[in-house]
Amino acid sequence: MTYNDRFIRACRREQVDRVPVWYMRQAGRYDPEYRKIKERYSLLEICKQPELAAEVTLMPVRKLGVDAAILYSDIMNPVASIGINFDIVPNVGPVIDNPIRSRADIERLRPIDVEGDLGHVLETIRILDKALEVPLITFAGAPFTIASYLIEGRPSRNYRLTKQMMYSEPALWHALMDKLGDMIIVYLRKHMEAGGKAFQLFDSWVGALAPHDFRTYVLPTIERIFDELADLPQPKIYFPGVSSGELLPTLERVRADVIGLDWRVSIAEGRRRLGGRTAVQGNLDPLVLTAPQATLEEHARRILDEGMQEPGFIFNLGHGLFPEASLDKLRELTGYVHRYSSDALARRSEEVGQRG
Repeated sequence: MTYNDRFIRACRREQVDRVPVWYMRQAGRYDPEYRKIKERYSLLEICKQPELAAEVTLMPVRKLGVDAAILYSDIMNPVASIGINFDIVPNVGPVIDNPIRSRADIERLRPIDVEGDLGHVLETIRILDKALEVPLITFAGAPFTIASYLIEGRPSRNYRLTKQMMYSEPALWHALMDKLGDMIIVYLRKHMEAGGKAFQLFDSWVGALAPHDFRTYVLPTIERIFDELADLPQPKIYFPGVSSGELLPTLERVRADVIGLDWRVSIAEGRRRLGGRTAVQGNLDPLVLTAPQATLEEHARRILDEGMQEPGFIFNLGHGLFPEASLDKLRELTGYVHRYSSDALARRSEEVGQRG
């Protein structure tokens, strides 16, 4: 078996022969074959069947030719093990039966038992470790994003109850951050022991915070998560979600190997704000996939030209795929990224050789 490790090398800011590409939510509803599976099973039901979850994870690797797989799972899965009852409601998202509103609610949360409660997730990872010819990325939701669901009880646009706890009861807020941080650390470590080749911490909604509030109420837990997992050899990605460009300069002590960028900040500006300390990943606006192919390639080319200025770039979207995305366009985009970057990097290598 030949193993494609371009993604891993890019995470480590090593030289690659072409830019690696994968897509957030690449195992999902844009795929007609997946939609047929969803007619029979819910997301959570798929997650509890390792063979089926592994097959759904593999589908986009086979169909799109991407350089990494992302585990089919959901950021809410681990909270079931700490005592949260929830469901993923179609066209709504996570809905919590018992929202977190008081100290008693936080104190009743128990330590995560990954082997006992989430063994099906670990078994899915083990299956994929044997089946894949590209690296498997596993993931967890970050503390603020998870907390926003637990406190609000469902997705929110303004995070009123979340911010109310954060500002009005900071001790309570930090107690919740500590519990969620502990959960994430144990969960991701078990993923890597089971065969994960990298992980991504998704903080989809933390861009709703001002930089000062992020530094005060969230960043200490993010730093602790990466500090306590720093001994793991696998690459580590932090994606601070949408509208997070103003938060990038605050990440100087986060021991991640890669920072994901959304489309509101360019690759070059993102690198500048990060101080050149990490590889970067991103950052096509997913809705550009609705544009004509020439426009799509123009946007991709601009991102690639900036990304290839330095080692350590992974092509991705600035957020997850949407259900109406075209499988054919994604396949064409993947091929274009590979072809264009391969040619550009080969030319650059040749020019350097001639100068030498």
